[in-house]
Amino acid sequence: MADAGVESNPLLQDFDFPPFSAVEAKHVRPGILALLKNLESDLEELERTVEPSWPKLVEPLEKIVDRLYVVWGIINHLKSVKDTAELRAAIEEVQAEKVKFQLRLGQSKPIYNAFEALQESPDWNLLSDAQKRIVENQIKEAVLNGVALEDGKREEFNEIEQELKKLSKKFDENVLDATKKFEKKITDKKDIEGLPATALGLAAQTAVSKGHENATLEDGPWVITLDAPSFMSVMRHARNRALREEIYRAYVSRASSGDIDNTLIIDQILKLRLEKAKLLGYNNYTEVSMAMKMATVDKAEELLEKLRSASWDAAVQDMEDLKHFAKSEGAQESDDLSHWDIKFWSERLRESKYDINEEELRPFFSLPKVTEGLFNLVRTLFGIEIEAADGLAPVWNSDVRFYCVKDSSGNPIAYFYFDPYSRPSEKKGGAWMREVVARSRVLSRDGASTRLPIAHMVCNQMPPVGTKPSLMTFREVETVFHEFGHALQHMLTKQDEGLVAGIRGIEWDAVELPSQFMENWCYHRDTLMGIAKHYETGESLPEDVYRKLLAARTFRAGSLSLRQIRFASVDLRLHKKYVPGGSESVYDVDRSVCERTQVLPPLPEDQFLCSFNHIFAGGYAAGYYSYKWAEVLSADAFSAFEDAGLNDSKAVKETGQRFRETILALGGGKAPLQVFIEFRGREPSPEALLRHNGLLPVAA
Repeated sequence: MADAGVESNPLLQDFDFPPFSAVEAKHVRPGILALLKNLESDLEELERTVEPSWPKLVEPLEKIVDRLYVVWGIINHLKSVKDTAELRAAIEEVQAEKVKFQLRLGQSKPIYNAFEALQESPDWNLLSDAQKRIVENQIKEAVLNGVALEDGKREEFNEIEQELKKLSKKFDENVLDATKKFEKKITDKKDIEGLPATALGLAAQTAVSKGHENATLEDGPWVITLDAPSFMSVMRHARNRALREEIYRAYVSRASSGDIDNTLIIDQILKLRLEKAKLLGYNNYTEVSMAMKMATVDKAEELLEKLRSASWDAAVQDMEDLKHFAKSEGAQESDDLSHWDIKFWSERLRESKYDINEEELRPFFSLPKVTEGLFNLVRTLFGIEIEAADGLAPVWNSDVRFYCVKDSSGNPIAYFYFDPYSRPSEKKGGAWMREVVARSRVLSRDGASTRLPIAHMVCNQMPPVGTKPSLMTFREVETVFHEFGHALQHMLTKQDEGLVAGIRGIEWDAVELPSQFMENWCYHRDTLMGIAKHYETGESLPEDVYRKLLAARTFRAGSLSLRQIRFASVDLRLHKKYVPGGSESVYDVDRSVCERTQVLPPLPEDQFLCSFNHIFAGGYAAGYYSYKWAEVLSADAFSAFEDAGLNDSKAVKETGQRFRETILALGGGKAPLQVFIEFRGREPSPEALLRHNGLLPVAA
């Protein structure tokens, strides 16, 4: 691959908004290597001149950390949304160099010593709370990065880190490739009976992209994939039980065989994480993970057990209800429901019980209306305006929208990209929010005003078909609200210290608080009714449907709760007690966890761990419990609005303002428990979560 000239390399230009449309695979190697060379000399300069003072230590350090974060963020983002074999190969070529530099930075003795000296100096008391948090976190992180290890051990530590990065990348690619590899072509309409028009449209569109250029929604052929929109519609709606079984079995065995088998990678990852923990003086990797969290291992396990016991009886009842219902519908499988029946019959039961058909509601949730309602809500709660700013910043796909966030005086305070639609050939599944740049005083663009934060919001919903806008399920509406909650915490921060601005420096188990908090508003009558307008006629969602949606919120809550508890428990167990290479396999651990967390035991060939990206290729290792931990925080935070009175607009605005000034403004500059207490006036309690999920009577 010819190196593109360094001078003209878009990754090395000075920019307000990243040059997403200009960056190609050929820019990665020369761009990253040149960047690392510059940063290396900046680091050497800092180590030579460092003093235990803010301007001589933290400010130059922030510039180094930030530059790498922003530039690497560009290529990492493009890999997630515009993946190509060339880009993968280019990233692979430079990843080891990048990790090497990060280790060198994280293990810098002069910087570590300067932070320790700053903590001991008379200047310590002159620092703000946020600045003290930065110093404390830097010291803690340096120790976790191996700064205190002897030379031989440090080399071993660094080799482990490099290898872990490689393994995670490979794990992620295997899942993507396994998902991409599976396709099932269907030519007989009888085989896909039950699939709604949206799913048939998607399957025909997929068929066209696979070379069946005459495929149509009505006559096929249709291609089913393991991509979430396709997989979920088959599991929920296909009457053909054999098809559901085939797709389910393919899904839970993704990346578990052949040349994309993640089993050995999992073992290797767990083995290396354990070795890393031992080198750092911990008993297991769970302890390493908790060193930078709000919870402790005991507290996390205690919460999971409390929620598990509150959910179990309800989940058993859920299964009985499904069996009875399937029997009443004359289903032959009613006495022997299997995994590929659960979503299908749950959907039928939901339809009969609440008369809600998720698919029939899609026309009421068009993306333009949903975003408009979301933006109105945050204007009310937090006093901000959101305006389209398309064309101001380069984008990576013509479907991507760009927005500016303004305060009540009309001043820009942040920007964000929104990439809403599924593109299975090049884009990762799921939904996420990531920072592009963080708010920062030191990295001011003009030397006077603070640099403003920019965020990415990425979803994977059904693209518009023909002249129809993207029509969403209610779950997809919740997802957009969820990701926007993350974006708000990043964008509405008032923290000027870049190292703890927005979502930076916030303990991982508190990060989901604002996202899950925002989901609650999807059930708030005025908010939902503001969004739910039929895309053709403009009519509002009928009142009785709203009431049913509200009632359906606790539908199968026990089962859904146990599903998350299974994931969280297997994650903790693998990182705390599992012995890699011992007599017990990772699948044995999962099965033993399932005995207490799943009413229906997993299939013998269930190898979902092979696609459990969160803990093997994401940031959730020994941290998946964070979802439940943060759900407690977010439900309790929302209950402050319930206590104030959801229909009292003055009280809602006041509470919203308080939420903005604490949870959304303080970033990582204050310990999350303190921030929560500042907002709520007390420590968090799981009571609101159990109440919202309809699980309180069981707990009592």
